[in-house]
Amino acid sequence: MKKIVILGSTGSIGTQTLDIAAKMKNIISVEGLSAHSNLTLLKEQIKKFKPKAACVNAPSDFKELKKWSAANKIKTVFYCGRAGLEKIASLPQADTVISSVVGSAGLKPVLRAINAGKNIAIANKEAIVMAGRKIMELARKKKVSVLPVDSEHSAVFQCLCGEKKSQVKKILLTASGGPFYKYAGDFSKISVEQALDHPTWKMGRKITVDSATLMNKGLEAIEACVLFDIPIEKIEIVIHPQSIVHSMVEYIDGSVIAQLSNPDMRLPIQYALTYPDRTFSPVKSLDFAKAAKLEFYSPDFTKFPCLKLAYSAAKKGFTMPAVMSAANEEAVYLFLDGKIKFTDIAFIVGKTMKAHKIVKTDNIDDYVQADVWARQYAKRLIIKHTI
Repeated sequence: MKKIVILGSTGSIGTQTLDIAAKMKNIISVEGLSAHSNLTLLKEQIKKFKPKAACVNAPSDFKELKKWSAANKIKTVFYCGRAGLEKIASLPQADTVISSVVGSAGLKPVLRAINAGKNIAIANKEAIVMAGRKIMELARKKKVSVLPVDSEHSAVFQCLCGEKKSQVKKILLTASGGPFYKYAGDFSKISVEQALDHPTWKMGRKITVDSATLMNKGLEAIEACVLFDIPIEKIEIVIHPQSIVHSMVEYIDGSVIAQLSNPDMRLPIQYALTYPDRTFSPVKSLDFAKAAKLEFYSPDFTKFPCLKLAYSAAKKGFTMPAVMSAANEEAVYLFLDGKIKFTDIAFIVGKTMKAHKIVKTDNIDDYVQADVWARQYAKRLIIKHTI
């Protein structure tokens, strides 16, 4: 029996993980859940899965949950805020933590979980970008696994199984291209609604905007460097609109191994939970005759400057990826709130990166401080009306 905690249970990854857990209840037990603000859905999940503990972000939601649980004789123990999230991440009853919290808020819970000896199924790319090498170092020290949940990194992980890393020529990360890879209009006039209209995947608002700017693929390139210990120069982005090939690995002999399936996040989530075994999946089998064609294009780094900024951050290393990711997170939320234009996202990230003095460190507190600084700087850019 695999006993799991889901950080971010009401989001896209969290709800799909629970869908898998419901179908595999003979081998998966849900021990803990956390939600940022979707109290209604969290209550439904608690009633269905009866976790030992649950966490919410706001004190008002915590009070509401306590009142609701007393009235309904719910035995779940409740926690609140970031401290509560760390408590949930280190539950004694659990052996695996699925981290799908959005943004850098997922870093400390992941570190706490690893310190407590939990295996990690990671869908929180910002935490890996921010301080991934420290995460992997700690995981090795504690002898726990960090398995990717993102479809691209799961694909790479599967393509690397049984192969020698020294024989890898390059990793090819596929990208759907989002809604704008063929867009010929004025990018500065792109609306929030347009940016959120992803052609393939149904995801949270932040990651959907990241997919529209291709920053998501830049974050994934850095994540791949960390997870697979591969230099950024060996990570290549390929636009693949059909989202059938989830990523590929080319070896030094010219062979390319790819992982293909219908686009359904339940497959990589399930693989992370059942690895090294495979079990029956509800995902529809791929019909190659109906797939018709598979297209591949090179990304336009000029048209999508966020991708260029991410590669630059990866090459500079140390605290720069943390700064890049934090500035992007703040800029995306400003765009979603209607306070800046779509093109201002890259401008804010670039200006914040240019202002940052890299700290050559391996101290986790320095990465956290760089994250805080970048957020403050990005917000000041708006206040000073410099864009």
